[in-house]
Amino acid sequence: MFAPLGLFKDVPCPQGEQCSLFTCIFSHREVVSKPVTRIQSLEEGEIDEPAPKRIKLDPQSEKKEVIPQAKSGPPIKTTSAPIRKPATPAPKVEKPRPLSSHSPGTKATPVKQAVTQSSGSSRPPRQAPKESLNPRMLPKAPASFNVRSAILKKLHSTLCTLNTMLVKDKSLKDKCLILTPDELVTMALDEEEKVAKDNPTIYPNIIKLRIVKLSKLTKEDWEKELKVYLNKKYYKLTPIGAPAVKDPKESNPFTTLTPAEELAVVSRLVTPLHGLEEHGYVTRAPSDAEIETAQKGVLESKGWEKCDRCGGRFQVFPGRREDGTLTTGGLCTHHPGKALYPPKKKTDHVTGSREAYFTCCNETLGQSPGCTKGETHVFKVSEVKRLASILQFETTPANPSLDAKNPQPICFDCEMGYTTLGLELIRLTAVSWPQGQKVLDILVRPLGEVLDLNSRFSGVYPEHYANALPYSSSEHPSDPPPSEPSSSSEPKSNPIPDQTQLQVVPSPSAARSLLFQLLTPETPLIGHAIDNDLNACRVIHPTIIDTALLYPHPGGGLPYRMALRTLARKFLDRDIQVGGRGHDSLEDAVATGDLIRVKAQEVMRGLRREGWVVRGGRLVNGDERGVEVEEFV
Repeated sequence: MFAPLGLFKDVPCPQGEQCSLFTCIFSHREVVSKPVTRIQSLEEGEIDEPAPKRIKLDPQSEKKEVIPQAKSGPPIKTTSAPIRKPATPAPKVEKPRPLSSHSPGTKATPVKQAVTQSSGSSRPPRQAPKESLNPRMLPKAPASFNVRSAILKKLHSTLCTLNTMLVKDKSLKDKCLILTPDELVTMALDEEEKVAKDNPTIYPNIIKLRIVKLSKLTKEDWEKELKVYLNKKYYKLTPIGAPAVKDPKESNPFTTLTPAEELAVVSRLVTPLHGLEEHGYVTRAPSDAEIETAQKGVLESKGWEKCDRCGGRFQVFPGRREDGTLTTGGLCTHHPGKALYPPKKKTDHVTGSREAYFTCCNETLGQSPGCTKGETHVFKVSEVKRLASILQFETTPANPSLDAKNPQPICFDCEMGYTTLGLELIRLTAVSWPQGQKVLDILVRPLGEVLDLNSRFSGVYPEHYANALPYSSSEHPSDPPPSEPSSSSEPKSNPIPDQTQLQVVPSPSAARSLLFQLLTPETPLIGHAIDNDLNACRVIHPTIIDTALLYPHPGGGLPYRMALRTLARKFLDRDIQVGGRGHDSLEDAVATGDLIRVKAQEVMRGLRREGWVVRGGRLVNGDERGVEVEEFV
C-alpha cells in the first residue's frame, strides 16, 4: 500500500463511528451523530439538517484536553470540570428545503416536503425502494428498451403532474397522499410492468390509453386511484378496487346503491334459459331412455376417448384394469395455454401478418406438439345424457326454511378435475349477495378415480385433500347472513382462504344437497358461465344470473364468452386468478358478485330515468306525484 497523501484529511469519514479501518484516509476529528427523525428526504433519503447547537460549558471550566486515541477511532474529548446540561429542551429540527419532483425533459416544479404518514394516522410509514427510471427486466419484453423507456418517462411525467396538483391543494387533509420522488418512480415502474405482463401483444395501445386516462383525471378521481394503489402496495388494508378511507355509509366501492336497492333491482338481471340449450344450459333432466342409450354407447366404445388436451385417442379404464392401469397412451404432450391470433393490420399486405402463437410459451402454432408433459391423457364429457348416466340432474326443490318471496341471492363457483369419468366437481363455493360473505366452501371427492386435479386452473392440489377434515355442519350454517349488514361492521376484504383448511364431502351428490339448503326455485343464483358449474353439480335452476350473458363478448356473444379475469380487470380494476397457484373459487365467486353490483348500478340508472323507484324494498313505477304506482313483478 502507498502512504496516504492527506488529500482527504479534512473530509469527514462517511462511515463515522462505524469505520473499522485501522488507517483511514478520511478525517475522524469530530463525529456528531444527528438525531433520527421520522421524516425522510424526498431525493437523497437524508435530511439536510442544521448542525446541532453546541452545549454551553461552565464559564469557570478549564480548556478541553484531547486524549490521543488509536487511529482506528476518533479522539475522545474531555474536560476537567463537569458539564452542566442545559435546562432548555432539545433543539427543534428545521424543515427541509423544498425539493422538486420532475422527470427528465420536463420543467421542474417546486414540491413541498411529503411526509410518509399524516399526523394521528395509524398507518405504518412507507418506504419506497430507490429505483432508477429504467424499465424492469421481463422474461419476454413486449417492446424494445427504447420504446419502453420513452413510454415510462411519459408515464412518470404524468404522475408527477398529478402529484403536484395535490401538493398545491392547501385543503388536502390526508398529506400521506403526496408521493415522494422515489414513490413516483416506483409507481410508474409498477404501472408499466403490469401492462407489459398482462397485455404484451397490445402493450403500446394499453399503456398509451392509461397515460391519457391519467392525464384527464380530476383531483378527486386521482385521490381514489392513489388510495387503492397505496393500500395494495404498502398497507395491504383493503381489497383491490376499494378506497383506502371508507365512509361508513358506503358499503360498496363499486356502486352508490344501497343493499336494499340492489336486492330490489336484481330481479331485472335474471336471464331465461329457454333457447340456450344449444350452448350448454340444461333446462330438463334426461329421460331414462336417453340415459340407457348413453350407457350403451359407453359400453360399445370400450373406453376409447379423445384427449381434451392433445386431441389424441386413448383408452380409459374406470375402476382400474387388472394390471392397475387407468389409461393408455403414455405421456400427454400439449400446450396448456390457448392459441392467440394477433389482430389484423392494414399493413399486413406489406409487412406480412403475424403468426398465431400459444400464450403458455409464445411458440408459433405448428412448430412443436407441446411445451408441457402430463402423466396421463384426460377427457371431458359434454353430452347431457351421458352426464346424467353418471349422476342424474335434479331441479332445485322448494325449501320451506327460506323465504321464497324475498330470497337471498347466492353467488357460486365450482372447480373441476379430470377423473376416469370425465371432468368432475372437486370444489364448490357459495357466497351471499351483495355482502360477499362465505356461506359454503367445501372440497368434493369425485366418483371416478382421479387422473389429474387440473391444479393449474382449479387451484386444488393433492395436499388439500390430505389435510382436509370431514364436513361438519357447524362450520357452515345453512342460513345465509341477513340482507342488511350492520352499520358497525367494516366492509370485508376479498376473502382468499387457506385451502388446506377446507372440509371435504364424500360425493358430488352430497355437495349438491348442501347447495340446495341455500336455495329455493326463486333464489337468484349468480355465476360466470354458470352452465359449466350447474352441469358439474347436476343442478337445474330456473332463476339464474350469468355474467357471461350480461357482459357479452364483443365478437357477437355466445358461443364466445369474456373471461372472468378480463371482466374483473376492466370493470372492477381488480386482478384475480394470479399468483401461480391456480384459480380460487371463493375469489371468483366474490368477483362475479361484484360484477353484478356494477351491472345493477347501470340498470338502476336507466330505470330511474323511466320513473322507477324503490319503495319498501320493492321496485315500483309511477309519476312524480306518486299518484299512480305500479309494482314490478
